[in-house]
Parts: sequence; C-alpha cells; structure tokens
Amino acid sequence: MDRTDFEVIIIGGGIAGASLAYFLSQKGVSDIALLEREPQHGYHSTGRSAASLVEWDPIASVQQLKAIGGKFLRNPPAGFCENPLLLPSQVMLLYRGAMLGDFDATLGTLSRDGVEFAPLSHSEAIARVPALDLGGSDRAILLSADGRIDVHELLTGYLRSARHAGADIRVSTEVRGLVTDGERCVGALTDAGMLTAKWIVDAAGAWGGLVAKLANAAPIRLEPRRRTIVIFDPPSDLDVRAWPFVISEADQVYFSPESGGLLLSPMDQIPIEPCDAQPDDEIIAAAIERLRSLAPRLVPRALKRRWAGLRTFSPDSVPVVGPDPRVKGFFWLTGQAGFGIESSPAIGRIAADLIVDGSTDVFDASILSPARFFEK
Repeated sequence: MDRTDFEVIIIGGGIAGASLAYFLSQKGVSDIALLEREPQHGYHSTGRSAASLVEWDPIASVQQLKAIGGKFLRNPPAGFCENPLLLPSQVMLLYRGAMLGDFDATLGTLSRDGVEFAPLSHSEAIARVPALDLGGSDRAILLSADGRIDVHELLTGYLRSARHAGADIRVSTEVRGLVTDGERCVGALTDAGMLTAKWIVDAAGAWGGLVAKLANAAPIRLEPRRRTIVIFDPPSDLDVRAWPFVISEADQVYFSPESGGLLLSPMDQIPIEPCDAQPDDEIIAAAIERLRSLAPRLVPRALKRRWAGLRTFSPDSVPVVGPDPRVKGFFWLTGQAGFGIESSPAIGRIAADLIVDGSTDVFDASILSPARFFEK
C-alpha cells in the first residue's frame, strides 16, 4: 500500500525538486515524497535548457549561487554519477557597443569571486570562433573552466541517490489542491489521494505561483517567460566542434556547438502563462537576422530542430527559497529564472538546510527569503 504521510512533500520533479530531495537525503531525511505531474522527470524547463554553466551574472547573488554550483559540478561526490557532469568547453562573453562599458567591471567581479577567466581582444576572440565579425574595439571574456552540463546525468544522480535513501519518487501524480489546518499547510490532494506532511515544498517551476495560491501563501508574483532554442548545420567548411559557448548580450543571441551542429537562442524572455511552451517563428527569424550582424557566415538555410521552454522569474529575478511568511509548513523553491540547473547544487542544499536546521552557512538566506518582498 502506498504511503500517505511524510516529513516533506515536494511538488515538482524537475531539477529544483530533485536537488532538494537529494540534499535532504544527505542530511538524513528520507521520509520524502517527490511528486511529478508529467510521466517523466524534467519534462519542462529542465529538459529544454541550454545546459550550460556560465559563472557570470549582473546580479551578484545569482553569480555567487552559480559559483557554488560550479564547484559541485566539477567535483561531484563519489558515486553520485557515472559520467562527468561538466564538459569544460569554455564560455565566451562578447562585449560590443553599449556593453563595452561593462567590460572592466566584469573583470573585477570575476577576479573577486575567483572565477577562472581570460580577457580577449577582438582578434583573439575571432581566433577561437572564426565566423565572428567583430570590430577593433570589441572585446571578450573567456570563462575557461565553464561549459556544458550533462543535465540528464545530474538529474539522474539527484533522483537515484534520493531514491536509494528511501524517498518515494512518483511521476504522473498531479496535485489538485493543498490542505490547510488553521495557518498551517498540512497536505496535498493528488489524483492518487490525500498525502500529508510537515513541509509542503513548492518546486513547481512555471506553475509555482498557481501552487502557492492553493495554499493561500504570500502573494509573490512569479512570471514564466518563454525561451527559444534552434539547432542547425554550420557551413561545411567550418569545424565548430571546439568552439566555446558564445554569448552576446549586445546582439541578444547565444550559440554553441551541439550534436555536430550549432545551437542558437534568441535569448527571448516573452511573458507567457504556464504551458507546454512552443517556439515562435517570428522570434526565430528575428534572431537569425541578429546573428547575421554578428556572424554572417553562420546564418542557416534550414533548421534541424526547434523547441521552447519556460524560465520563471521572481519580481527581483532572484530565486525565492524559504518558508512562507504567511502559511506555516509551506516552503518556496521557485523563481530560478534561467540558471536553475547550474545553481541547483547551491539552492538545493540551501533549501535542505533551511528545512532541517532553520538556517544555512552556504549563503545569506535572507537574500532568497520570500519574506523579503514584504519587509519595509
């Protein structure tokens, strides 16, 4: 007979929920139910990301979370995975036009945070990616220890370890309501019946705001935004396999080698209701035109594949992690924007510490607390 009473119920089986289940199990909490509505884990945002570690962000706290995550990805615990989690294929940040004004400040921030990097001239950047059409004043920063993440290996490691510790991991289980007793959230109504727990964790990604409403939790506005990715063949005379992941904020595109071809994103952030996101042809066409000004040789004649996913933002674009200030027993683990995978080793551990110990020495938890939106 399936269990119905737990210490922790986690709603959402993507990278956020899976990482929490893992770090809880590492702290000796195995009485966990991890509930995923879809028939497989990581179906939405987790399975549709660009899967990269980029240890740079204009938001200082986000950059710190990425750096903490990077340490785990480079050196996972023994037995956590069968294959490396990170391919250090490098990341190249381009600075052009108005973005040039941020170049020196970025160098200072990266030095302060201990991120491995090298500043590049326009000619040095072109030497690494010959298709780039850069001006003499353009610069770049190479994040030499960053690169592509094996998301499947990471997600599987989290889930496998939690399951071996005793976590009850379920798919095709939809939460239809939350049950409160006074000011405490005590259970979840699922299509398989009622489950109760001391903690109900909202790790539902783009659906996080809807789950919070079920508990009458604090009114924190979460905004899902669509992000599009396409794959196409590079020109036959270009060997792209050793290229870094290239990001140009000025051109609002990024691209990288992918499965023998090239991956391209318009870096779109279109607000959208929670859904099974689909790509938009106009967004893709506009991105290809922007690519034309940055790397004209790469403009594709045809696309091999296209998809879209949802990235969920809090009002200040910083994750929301911690107990709800209004409803006891309800815990937020949402708003990871576009960096949930690379920061999951940090955020998952922080969340586990807060649930078990009420505090953490990993990071200043007040920066992530849902209460920050209601403090004067």
